[in-house]
Amino acid sequence: MKNTIKDWPQQERPRERLILYGASSLSDAELLAIFLRSGTQGCSAVELARHLLQHFGDLSHILNADLEQLSQLHGIGPSKYTQLMAVKELGKRYITQQLQQQPINLHDSTSLLEYLRFELLDETREVFAVLCLDAQLRHLAFKKLFFGGLNSCAVSINQILRFAISQHATHLVIAHNHPFAQACASKADMNLTQHIQSACALVEIQLIDHCIIARDSSFSFAEHQLL
Repeated sequence: MKNTIKDWPQQERPRERLILYGASSLSDAELLAIFLRSGTQGCSAVELARHLLQHFGDLSHILNADLEQLSQLHGIGPSKYTQLMAVKELGKRYITQQLQQQPINLHDSTSLLEYLRFELLDETREVFAVLCLDAQLRHLAFKKLFFGGLNSCAVSINQILRFAISQHATHLVIAHNHPFAQACASKADMNLTQHIQSACALVEIQLIDHCIIARDSSFSFAEHQLL
């Protein structure tokens, strides 16, 4: 059996298919293989990518793994680890630049949640973050302000407001992660959101969303009409 992509028919090779049909036509394994560039002896880059997906479960788990975890898989060392981390960072920067250039769509939180997932998914403890936006709902600044334990995080509303004011924000998105739980809003989350919304109104800043990011799901207060 042939194990190098160069031995495959040209129309089946990931790079050639991407050029002919676009990146969306490729599977997760094929896209990963393009970045991995090479496999190991007896194992093509696509097969190595498939092993990665089988071992970690999905792309997010792969990109959130550290070098020690990835090195457990034969064929993955420092070189391929740096390639994967570069892919992750490029994706994060692309989405950040999109948010800087295009206003957030208040009727569709998809791009916002994608951005926040990039920022928060690799955290193993609960983190509370603030995204500052200008009057056109474009990205001004993002900062992880508070760090807690596995299931909770203490938050200071005064610090949130000071940071927002320092960035000249007129709109605000707050977010936190649930590293080992589902993305759902607790009563404490709802109470905190109401207090932050009221405090923001006093300084003429509009809180437009509170997003909860979990490994397998996301929750938007705005989408659920809780703001």
